[in-house]
Amino acid sequence: MGNILSLVGRPNVGKSTLFNRLTQTREAIVDSTAGVTRDRNYGKSEWNGFEFSVIDTGGYVVGSDDIFETEIRKQAALAIDESDVIVFMVDGREGLTPLDAEIARLLRRSKKPFYLAVNKIDSPNNFFDYTEFYELGIEVVFPVSAATGSGTGELLDEVVKHFNKDEEVFLEELPKITIVGKPNVGKSSIINTFLGYERHIVTPIAGTTRDSIYTRYKGFGFDFYLVDTAGLRKKSKVQEDLEFYSVMRSVRAIEKADVCIVMVDISTGLDSQDLNIFSLAARNRKGIVLVLNKWDLVEKDNKTMNEYLEKVKERIAPFTDIPIIFTSVTNKQRIYKVMEEAARVYNNRTRRVPTSELNNVLLPIIQQTPPPINKDKVVKIKYVTQLPTKFPAFAFFCNLPQYVRDTYKRFLENQIRANWDFQGVPMEIYFRRKA
Repeated sequence: MGNILSLVGRPNVGKSTLFNRLTQTREAIVDSTAGVTRDRNYGKSEWNGFEFSVIDTGGYVVGSDDIFETEIRKQAALAIDESDVIVFMVDGREGLTPLDAEIARLLRRSKKPFYLAVNKIDSPNNFFDYTEFYELGIEVVFPVSAATGSGTGELLDEVVKHFNKDEEVFLEELPKITIVGKPNVGKSSIINTFLGYERHIVTPIAGTTRDSIYTRYKGFGFDFYLVDTAGLRKKSKVQEDLEFYSVMRSVRAIEKADVCIVMVDISTGLDSQDLNIFSLAARNRKGIVLVLNKWDLVEKDNKTMNEYLEKVKERIAPFTDIPIIFTSVTNKQRIYKVMEEAARVYNNRTRRVPTSELNNVLLPIIQQTPPPINKDKVVKIKYVTQLPTKFPAFAFFCNLPQYVRDTYKRFLENQIRANWDFQGVPMEIYFRRKA
């Protein structure tokens, strides 16, 4: 999997702050609430010419009743399995705790190289507090401040000794397929099903995935990044700052995406929040695959699917030329179809139609059905070309662009869609004056 460094430790010792420093982002949510990082968050870093991935794990907690804590422990164990080197972080201000001793035992058993970083050593007054951690029996202890960066260079000098130089980097050119939807519609579950192992925490509590997480998916002829986002809630329900950050993260993930798999819990119906998420992806001109999940929970006969399809298309109109798939993630129904459609929509979004082909097909159609006369003005379209944008956009050159009505614009869009496969992709039509 490449050079991987995991940050492991109790909640709230500063793992996310160090993660943000190493990856030079604000990607991990940093908050003084214990247990904020619930999933493993992945980022890329570079030190002394070595590129490596950084995994920020959920805090490792023992003996807690919280449903997340057992899951977070499992996540930490998985991260340890995946990594080449581990930085074990402790809190220099709080001092040594029994839990730190337990994590040290876990790390020794893992037989992986690990380094002890005593965080929050950030003033001359508390500089020697780190010496208390020699009690753990670890020979080299690094006093650091994740917030200011002091001491992190010495730590990284040791860490990169375990890495190889020629490793995979985050490939910007790979398609980014982002899974979006309200909390608890099955986004993490579908990614786990795609990947075939538990990459994410999946619990039946809304709002588990607080960060967006990129996972490279290679197999069955596909190669792209799958992005899981925090569930998008209505603004009025976003009470904690934390939720607000997660919504912002999801909006940013949509902005960076090539294709959005918009997931809906069809057992509870398509509501205004689902439509907001759908229109957010459409307004950003992203490819869209609409996944109606939890189909297994819907009572049905042989007409039900068509009835639902019609209702859904009515709600998402006017942009209805999209793949709509009924799935059950728990029963693994039509999951592979989602993958296929996402890849097809990506290809549609990047489709280029040669200018000669566009004109040969569309000009005769325009001649047969010209733009309606508007205020005694006769609009004559001479020529059409596709613009060099990231999404399909077409310019129609004519004598009087200002007199073309929206209805005719929709007519032309439908003709383009009827002749070339742009399913799942919003399209722009422009009219420009022919000089």
